[in-house]
Amino acid sequence: MATGEEGARGRRRHRGNNRVTIEDVAKQAGAAPITVSRALNTPEKVSARLRERIDRAVETLGYVPNLIAGGLASAGTRVIPVVVPSLSILTFIEVIHGIQQTLEAAGYQVLLGSTDFDLDREAAMIDSVLGYSPSGVILTGLRHRERAVHRLKAWGRPVVEIMELGEPCIDMSVGIDNTGVGACMAQHLLERGYRCIAFLGSGMGMARDYRAHERYEGHHEVLEAAGVESGLLFQHDEPSSYEVGRQLFLEALEARPDLEAMHFANDNLAAGAILEANRRGIRVPQDIAIGGYLGLSLGEHLTPRLTTVTVPRFGMGVEAARLLLARLEGRSPPSSRVDIGYELSVREST
Repeated sequence: MATGEEGARGRRRHRGNNRVTIEDVAKQAGAAPITVSRALNTPEKVSARLRERIDRAVETLGYVPNLIAGGLASAGTRVIPVVVPSLSILTFIEVIHGIQQTLEAAGYQVLLGSTDFDLDREAAMIDSVLGYSPSGVILTGLRHRERAVHRLKAWGRPVVEIMELGEPCIDMSVGIDNTGVGACMAQHLLERGYRCIAFLGSGMGMARDYRAHERYEGHHEVLEAAGVESGLLFQHDEPSSYEVGRQLFLEALEARPDLEAMHFANDNLAAGAILEANRRGIRVPQDIAIGGYLGLSLGEHLTPRLTTVTVPRFGMGVEAARLLLARLEGRSPPSSRVDIGYELSVREST
């Protein structure tokens, strides 16, 4: 049986690869490792002053407690957490499908987590899943709480961020230029001759879904550069749905009867608008043009068919999984930052 000193050396060996250990936290906090362990597991048994010092050391060093012992903690389980803002939006479902299919073929299992676009909830989820020693992590977006970024960088295993491009990224990223997507649709509407154009979005006024707001910024910049009214923006707090799209459509027309085109933040909203227009005998695009974003298959079955910016969501998931697998297999991917691209799909609605 190993002595306490030998056990400590074993823990250090298991937690190698420059990972922060409980001994590192103890040294930083000026406390014994057993005291640190007690503070983390039964904090009520440690004085508030000492607990604060230990918490500060944990935060500074980015320490992640291992909830799985021994060699398994060192090697990592064959589980990959995938953290997304929502499991009810088709955007993320198709990306997850690409990730899952690729990782499962390589012998890994996917663990899904949903944050409801809440970065604090995401940070807490990261704290939880890292304790179970996954082999890597896939996150949505490039914006996270600072403590979550610090912890993931200190953790030292592969991390892939999806759905957007930009700097800095934690480790690797696969996504699109959301500002460019918004500019693409706005430019298309201008080229079709429309001049009074509104952007319509949902989800806490797009405050949480900041990628939708980035698309609005691209839209706004193009219209402003063209010298036309660029600030027409209609928003709802509720999550995206056909019903919210219907409501936005009617509110925008009531507020601005002179509108010539509507640029929706996604295809669900745009579909709700087209269905409502058909019910009311409003002709699309003769009376009002409608454009969307995502390239959902439903857009091809509407009357008229929806013009949209198509994003390869399944392919994005596959590429994210491939980047992760390359690193896990000791290979260096050709690039740690992959622009998955997008395509304007012009149909009858514009």
